[in-house]
Amino acid sequence: MKVESQNQLRFSERVGYGLGDTASNFFFQTFNIFLLYYYTDVFGISPAAVGTMFFVTKLWDAVNDPLMGILADRTQTRFGKFRPYILWMAIPYAAMGYLMFAGPEFDDTGRLIYAWVTYSLMMMLYTAINVPYSALMGVMTPLSSERTILSSFRFVGAFGGTLLISMLVRPMVQYFGIEDEADGFRTTMAIFAVVSIALFWTTFALTRERVASPPEESVSIKNDLKILINTGPWIVLFFAGILTLTSVALKGAVTIHYFKYYVLDDSSAFVWIFDKTTFFMTLNALALILGVCCTKFLNDRFEKKLLLIVLSLGSAIAGAALFFIPPDQYWTMLAVSCIGAIIAGPTAPLVWAMYGDVADYSEWRFKRRMTGLVFSATMFAQKFGLTIGAGLSGWLLAYFGYMANMPQTEDSLMGIRLLFTFIPAAFALLNVFALAFYSLTDTRVAEIELALQQRDPTRF
Repeated sequence: MKVESQNQLRFSERVGYGLGDTASNFFFQTFNIFLLYYYTDVFGISPAAVGTMFFVTKLWDAVNDPLMGILADRTQTRFGKFRPYILWMAIPYAAMGYLMFAGPEFDDTGRLIYAWVTYSLMMMLYTAINVPYSALMGVMTPLSSERTILSSFRFVGAFGGTLLISMLVRPMVQYFGIEDEADGFRTTMAIFAVVSIALFWTTFALTRERVASPPEESVSIKNDLKILINTGPWIVLFFAGILTLTSVALKGAVTIHYFKYYVLDDSSAFVWIFDKTTFFMTLNALALILGVCCTKFLNDRFEKKLLLIVLSLGSAIAGAALFFIPPDQYWTMLAVSCIGAIIAGPTAPLVWAMYGDVADYSEWRFKRRMTGLVFSATMFAQKFGLTIGAGLSGWLLAYFGYMANMPQTEDSLMGIRLLFTFIPAAFALLNVFALAFYSLTDTRVAEIELALQQRDPTRF
């Protein structure tokens, strides 16, 4: 079909787009996996104070997402609506990511204030670059099938970043921080900052925007928001995003605590240069990438909605099963977790491709294309989920009596285990329930594509 051949993306463009999420994850996954540990065990802030900081700053950050989407939708430059922000924000984003781990020698109050300021600014800069980056996928091609492939490349890049973080952070921190762990984090994050700038600029250089908004569209913010809340499929993905990212944030925040205090990883070499924690996270990241690579194969054979529900359910079961594995059964723990990661791998590209379908749906039904708002408002939901998960992780650690760098009580160990297994699994099951209400089938998406092509062939 001529329309399809014209809108199939080059391999270099797919790779270029995927590298943008690699750049994001040099910081995003570091925050998910190491930030709670860094603040409690390295920078010396209490877990309850960290939980409150996470909740408040992430809540404010979540509110920024729709605002950024509205701004991006109304941006007009020779580079397009979304690509310019990837160029402009790369250096400020990377610099603030480094400053978060600079670790100045302040007193208790000074450290807490410094953490609040740098973390809040970093999340605002993350919004400024990642909302346009996410929305870019919706305007690179009008084809749902092509967006699914593009989304797979994105999450190979994203989980590739996760792999690098899982594999490199602890060895690099130990290498650069032989005398002081804080020095190790500083140097490591400085290197990551430089790499992330290079990757973002590569994304800018290799991608293009092709789907333009009709010139006669209304630019009323009130009207855009009204359309959004009347878009049923988006409402479902909104709640699913909250539940999914709450689950991810809870488990990620206590991964280091789980291995340090429950598995009793002593950080000595286990396999080559890896300790048990690093090896576990590295294998899980590889398993996620393997799962992502199966996305097109599965999507060609199954309905997106059914596939997403089944995979989410399987991932939740695998996560809950980890609770029953004793700490000395490391290989069993690793195998179960990797199976869960393979199952979970395709869920991320599937759901992000569905956001693009929702943008098409809103344009077809309301004659208004709001790619930036659709993606950013969904990111608001995801960040609200991260807000809940990050806040709960700190508060529940405090509730269970966690004390940094000390032997844990039975209650605090149980809390760490629950935060790593059953509690994230419960939120994942709630996500399965929410997805059952998603109504935009693959057949309907194909019909909408055809209708939009007939409405305005020049845009395709």
